[in-house]
Amino acid sequence: MSTQVPADLSEATVHEIANSRDEPDWLRETRLAALKAMDDLAMPDVIQTPGRRWTNLDQLDFDELADPLTQSDTTERVTDEGVEVLPFTEAVEEHPELMQSTFGSVIDPETNYLTALSVALFTTGTFIYVPEGVDAEDVTIRTEMNSRSLFSHTLVVTEDSSSVTILERISSGDEAVDGERYYSNLVEVDAGENSYVQYGSLQTLDEDTYNVTLKRGDADTYSTINWIEGNIGSRLTRSDVETVLDGDGSESKIVGAFFGHHDQHFDVNARVWHRAEHTTADLVTRGVLDDTARSVYEGVQDVGREAWDTSSYQRENTLMLSDDSEADASPKLIINNHDTEASHSATVGQVDQEDLFYLTSRTIPERDARNMLVEGFFVPVFEEIEVDELREDLEARIAARLRE
Repeated sequence: MSTQVPADLSEATVHEIANSRDEPDWLRETRLAALKAMDDLAMPDVIQTPGRRWTNLDQLDFDELADPLTQSDTTERVTDEGVEVLPFTEAVEEHPELMQSTFGSVIDPETNYLTALSVALFTTGTFIYVPEGVDAEDVTIRTEMNSRSLFSHTLVVTEDSSSVTILERISSGDEAVDGERYYSNLVEVDAGENSYVQYGSLQTLDEDTYNVTLKRGDADTYSTINWIEGNIGSRLTRSDVETVLDGDGSESKIVGAFFGHHDQHFDVNARVWHRAEHTTADLVTRGVLDDTARSVYEGVQDVGREAWDTSSYQRENTLMLSDDSEADASPKLIINNHDTEASHSATVGQVDQEDLFYLTSRTIPERDARNMLVEGFFVPVFEEIEVDELREDLEARIAARLRE
């Protein structure tokens, strides 16, 4: 079922955005095609059981949420030696052919209604280009959202035998905006042969904001794409992190962490497709819920017929601190090649009462004991995060939430 296009969104809106950014014809036409496709596109799939959809994306009222011509952000980009980190407006001038050939090559703009909407309307974004043989560790993007809606697009291209670590932070700015907001973020990673990409993201938007993000990487031969996805803020987050292992010997790790309270809702999805030989994937997610917070998790490992000698693992664990919080998980393993070593698991539970009793019996106050156990619960995820700055920031955010 398709979703109705917002009443005030038209070709004129797209032309006004493209004109203000002096965009080339190919990008303008891509935006217009995405806009036209929205009439026939549906919302992203969500898990549903008889009588219930686990996440209700139809509550997104874009007539109220989308204000495409007043988008505003403050974005700081920090580069490292040998790496180009450019706003889109500069990138289309300096790398016109590379931009045209790679934009939309990993994420089809017409994947669903929300991707098409984002491509049609994005006004901020970053192009990261890592030339052959360059090793870079300190690329940073910090984005503050200062408007009712903001649509962002990031494109990462790594040439052969290069490596880069990228740290992204997304937060709400100080500009006063009454009512609900909407933030959309598409991230494409095109990883060349024998290249390495680590993309870490920490989202701390205010709790009036709906946050929708799709991150997808395409891994060539012997390349590695690792994702770290931390979600603390927002009213509702729909997060999809995906890797397609297209090259022999390619690898991916998807590490996720979330901590919800009040009535926050997290719909977290991690997916990997094994399409070549000797590929490896590891999906690790841990989340905590308090008050009436809600989480939905789907993990997919899809092993293709030609994916000989595959190794693929998945673990998801959610800890509930309140009887009124709720969590559901759906780990999926699809195997079409017998030469596969794989596992998947998911658990939902509460703080272990024996552990709690052990700590309180040693004069530790119950609240402090609970917080110690929660921080310990996240340790397996922290150990997977190689970026010290991101790990320390996430640890601090979790500790602060526990002590609110």
